[in-house]
Amino acid sequence: MDKPTTMRRIAARYGIAFRLTAGQAVKLVNTHGTQVVDCWAWNAYDLGEHMSMEASRVWTQHLNPRLGDTFVTNQRRPILTLVEDTSPGVHDTFMAACDRRRYELLGVKEYHRNCRDNAAAAMQELGVTLPGVTLASFNIFMNIAVQSNGIDLHTQPTVSRPGDYVVLRADMDCFVAFSACPQDIVPIQGQADNTPRDAHYEILEDGFASPPVRGPWLPAR
Repeated sequence: MDKPTTMRRIAARYGIAFRLTAGQAVKLVNTHGTQVVDCWAWNAYDLGEHMSMEASRVWTQHLNPRLGDTFVTNQRRPILTLVEDTSPGVHDTFMAACDRRRYELLGVKEYHRNCRDNAAAAMQELGVTLPGVTLASFNIFMNIAVQSNGIDLHTQPTVSRPGDYVVLRADMDCFVAFSACPQDIVPIQGQADNTPRDAHYEILEDGFASPPVRGPWLPAR
C-alpha cells in the first residue's frame, strides 16, 4: 500500500509557516516547475535570531547554496542545511523579498500581495508576531545570474522543472515561512505569462539524505 501523502499546498501568491524541531526537515516541491518560493527561518525561542543571507554567504563562501551548505543566523549559528536538491541548483540569496513599497516602485497603485506580508501573516496564523522586517530571504528556485564582469546581476525566469524539490534540515528548533512569490511584473516565474502558481511542501521526520556538511569557511594557513 502506498504511503498516504502528507503534502500541503502553498497557494499561489500566499504564504505558509510552521515549526520544525532540530533534526526534522522540510521538502519544498516546485509543483509546476515555474514558481519562486521565498524562505525565512527564526530561532523558535528568540525571534530576534533569524536566518541571515549575509552571514550565510560568509559561512559557505558561495553566492548560492550547494548540497551540504548550511544557512546560519544573524548570530552565526546553523539553522537550516540544504540536504537534497533535484533542481538545476539555481537559487538566489541576493534579492530582497518583495514588499508593498517594491510594488509601488513598479507602478502598482493598489495593494499587491507580497512576500514580506505573506511571511508576517503566515507567522501570525501560528500566533507569532514578528519583531521587525526581514527582507533578506532565501529565494528558492529564483534565477539571478551574476554577469561576466562580476558586478552586474541579471534577473531571469526560474529554470526549475515540474516536481523539482529541495530538502532543508533544521539545525535548531525554528519557525520556517514560505511564500509562493506573487511577483507578476518582473519576469522571474518560469512561464511566458509570468503567472504565480501553487507549490507544495512536506515535513519529514526521517528518510532524507545526509550529505557531508561543510563547516564555516576558514582561510588557508
